[in-house]
Amino acid sequence: MQRKKIQEAMKNVYFQKMTANGYHEIEEQIAKLQQQRPAKIEQLKAARALGDLSENTEYSTAKRELRHLESRLRYLNKQLQYAEIVTPKNDHTIDLGTTVTIEFEDDHEQETYHIVGKQEADLAKQKISFDSPLGQAILHQTAGTTVTVEAPQSSYKVKIVKVEL
Repeated sequence: MQRKKIQEAMKNVYFQKMTANGYHEIEEQIAKLQQQRPAKIEQLKAARALGDLSENTEYSTAKRELRHLESRLRYLNKQLQYAEIVTPKNDHTIDLGTTVTIEFEDDHEQETYHIVGKQEADLAKQKISFDSPLGQAILHQTAGTTVTVEAPQSSYKVKIVKVEL
């Protein structure tokens, strides 16, 4: 009976879609934070040894930094626990993990973006989320298609020039 309840609950869990690259980036962040953890614990021990904890700024700071590091570790581990790695198919449609070149209809400028999960999005690195207005408009489309992007401020049209893995 208990097993059946757990299986039923797992059907309702929402998994975060991401690329394999994004998953590995999170693993690297976790590894770096885990390397920093022993030093933070030592700082806390050294600050505690200074005496009166009520007026010990070093202790408060070290404790806050350790708490922040552990909180970040929990957050990143949850990201991995509830990750669904999406592997794009080579069917020339836009999906997570594909690279797409688009042309904006108003000024005919072309941009190339990599479609990624929410937590991987970084416009400075030309990575857009599949969940963004542009990502939603072009998802599952093919080269040669023109779509309208419904952005919060206005709408605009883009033509999909090229789709690559």
